[in-house]
Amino acid sequence: MSDLSLSPELAPQSPPRSPWWRELQELLASMRFSIALLTLICIASIIGTVVKQREPLNNYMNQFGPFWAEVLGKVDIFTVYSAWWFLLILAFLVTSTTLCIARNLPKILVDLKSFKEGVREQSLQAHKHKALGHLRLTPEAALQSLSQTLSQSGWTARAQVRNNGIMIAARKGAANKLGYLAAHTAIVLICLGGLFDGDLLVRALMLIQGKTIYQGGGMIADVAPEHRLPPANPSFRGNLMVPEGGRTGTAILSMTDGVVLQDLPFDVELKKFKVEYYPTGMPRLFASDIVVYDRDTGLAQPATVEVNKPFKYRGVAIYQSSFDDGGSHLKLTALPLTGGGAGFPVEGTVGGTGQLAATGPGGAPQAVEFTGLRVINVENMAAGSESGADVRKVDLVGSLQEHLGSGAKTKGEKTRRNVGPSFSYKLVDASGQRREFNNYMQPVDLDGRRVFLIGVRESLDEPFRYLRVPADENDSMKGWLRLRQALADPARRELAARRYAEAATPVNQPKMQPQLFATARRTLALYAGAEGLKADDHPQPGKWGGLMALSQFVDQEVPEAERTRVSDVILRILNGSLYELYKISRAQAGLPAPETDQATQSFMTQSVLALSDSMFYPAPVLLQLDDYQQVQASVFQVARAPGQTLVYAGACLLIIGVFAMLYIKERRTWIWLESDPAHPEHTRVRMALSSTRESPDTVHEFEQLQRAVLKDSV
Repeated sequence: MSDLSLSPELAPQSPPRSPWWRELQELLASMRFSIALLTLICIASIIGTVVKQREPLNNYMNQFGPFWAEVLGKVDIFTVYSAWWFLLILAFLVTSTTLCIARNLPKILVDLKSFKEGVREQSLQAHKHKALGHLRLTPEAALQSLSQTLSQSGWTARAQVRNNGIMIAARKGAANKLGYLAAHTAIVLICLGGLFDGDLLVRALMLIQGKTIYQGGGMIADVAPEHRLPPANPSFRGNLMVPEGGRTGTAILSMTDGVVLQDLPFDVELKKFKVEYYPTGMPRLFASDIVVYDRDTGLAQPATVEVNKPFKYRGVAIYQSSFDDGGSHLKLTALPLTGGGAGFPVEGTVGGTGQLAATGPGGAPQAVEFTGLRVINVENMAAGSESGADVRKVDLVGSLQEHLGSGAKTKGEKTRRNVGPSFSYKLVDASGQRREFNNYMQPVDLDGRRVFLIGVRESLDEPFRYLRVPADENDSMKGWLRLRQALADPARRELAARRYAEAATPVNQPKMQPQLFATARRTLALYAGAEGLKADDHPQPGKWGGLMALSQFVDQEVPEAERTRVSDVILRILNGSLYELYKISRAQAGLPAPETDQATQSFMTQSVLALSDSMFYPAPVLLQLDDYQQVQASVFQVARAPGQTLVYAGACLLIIGVFAMLYIKERRTWIWLESDPAHPEHTRVRMALSSTRESPDTVHEFEQLQRAVLKDSV
C-alpha cells in the first residue's frame, strides 16, 4: 500500500494566532462591543428615570422593603448616573469609540484623497448603472467638454490618460464619510463631558488630597477640613442656600453615602428674593438680587439670578434652583383639645426647636420642631368636591394632592386660588417618635363650608391627612374647641343629655324622659370615648370614641334586623345632645344662644364629623398660626462644569454627523473615453455610476448625468 501522507513541508499550516493585546484591541474597537455598551447605558438610563434618584433612604425602604432597599443601594441603583459601574461603562464606550475612529481614520483619509481613476475599463460593465455612447469629438476634446460638464454639475473629477484611452473618475458627496467621523467624535466628546462633570473628578480629587465623606450633622462652619474641597476644584456641582441678609461661600455636594463641602472662591450675599404670581396665585417668576464678594480681591459684584438666567463668576455658574424658608419667626397659640384651658402662646423660628410643656401622654412634655412656612398655597377649590371622610385616619382631604400643601380633593373642573399661609412642624415624644403636622392659618371654603385644615402624617412618604375643623361665626376655631372641651367634661355631658331629654320628651308621654336621658348620656359617653368598647384594629389600645364607637356599639349590641332603625335613632339623639352641649358651652363662655339658621346647622353637621375624627388626632393640642415674620432664602445651584463645552461641541458634531450620514450620499462615476475604430474622429464613451446607498433618486441622477455626458452623441 502506498503512503499518501503529506510531508511536513506540504501539510497545510494554520495561520499564526494574533497576540492577545491585538485581539483585545479588535474587540474594543468592534461595532458589536459599542452597541452592547450603548444598550447597557440605555438600560441604566431607564432605571435612573423610573427609580427616583438621591431620595432619602427611608423612602426606598418603604417602597422596596428593607432587604431589597439594601441590595439595590449596594449596587447604586438609587444613584445610577454617579455609580462606579455607570462611569466605567462610559469610560469603555469612550475607549471603544476612540479606537474605532483611530482604526478607520487612515482609511477614510486615504479614501477622501482617492478618486479611484485606476479602475479597469472592463469593470465598468459590472455596475448596475451603466451606459454606452459615441461623441462626435476626439478623446482630447471630449475630455475637455466632459470636465466642464461634470464641474458644472457639482462633481469633482480627475483624469488618467492611458495608451488606449482616457479614464475620468468623478466624485460627489464625500462629506458622508466626514459625517461618520463627526458622529463618532461626538459620542467621545459627550461621554468625556459626562465623566468630567460627574462625581469622577470629585472622587479622584478626594482620593489624591485625602478627603473623606461627611455623614454627620450640625453647622457648616464646624465641619472639619478633611471633608472640604478647595476652591480650585476643577469640577463640581452643589447647592448653596442663602437667607435674605445672609452671606455664605460653602456649597454642599451630595454624594451617594454622605456630603462633601465645597469652598467657593467667593461669598454670595442675598439682598432680596423676589417672587411674582399670576392672578390665580401660581408663581410666575423667581429671582434673587445677590452680591458676589471675591475672596481674593474683595471686589463686590451685584447681580440678579433668575430661573434659566444664571450668573457666572470666575468660572462658576450660579443658577436659581428653588427657594426655602430662611428662618421665619412664628407666633402661635397652642389650643388644648381636652380640659378647660384657653390656650397659651408659643413662639418659634423655622428651622429651630422648642418645647410644649405637659402636652404629651400623661402630662409629659413634647419637643416641637418648626419645619416650614408657606405664605402662598394655591389649591384646586372647585365646587362639588368630595369629602370622603376617613374617621380612622383623621378626615382626609388629600388623595389627589397635586403639590405640597394641598388640602383639597376634587374631581371636577379646576378652580385654583390662594388659600393663605400654612406652617408645618413636628412633635417629638419621649421615645423619639416624630409626627409631622401642617396647619392652615385661615379657614377655607370647602364643600360649601368654612373649615380650618389641620394636617398630620406619620412619615415623609405619606400624604398629609386633614382634619376639617368648622369655623364659627367669627371665623375662629374657638366655637368648635369649646364644644370639644365640653364633650370631654362628664358634668356638662350629663347636663346636655338631661336638657335634650326634657326638650325631646313628648308632653303626653313624660315617662319617656328617663329613658331618653339614659340613652343620650350613654350616646355622648360613647361618642366622647369616656366609655365603650375597644376597637380591635385601633393602633392604640384603650377606650375610643367618635362615630366608629357608636357603629361598633350598634354592631355588637343590636340585632341585625334592628340596626338600621336604631342607628337613625342614635344619630338623632347624638345631634340633639351635641346641640344642647354647644349651647351650654356658649353660655358658660358668656355668649348668646346660637341662631337656629342654616349657618348653625352647617356648623353642627361639620362639628359632628370633626369631633369624631379628632378622637384619632395624635396630639393633645392644636397649634394655630397667629402671625409671622417671613424670612426667605434662595437655594442656588453652583457648578463649575468643564465638560459643558465638550457636551455642547459634541451635540453640534452629532447633529452635523447624523445629518451628513442620513442625507448625504457618496456617489462615484467613471467615464472611459477611447477612439472609435470605425471613425477615428469620434469617441466611444463608456460610463458607470455607484452609490453608497441606493434610492430612486440614484436612477434619476444617473439618467440626468447620462443625458449631460451624451448630449452630443452620434
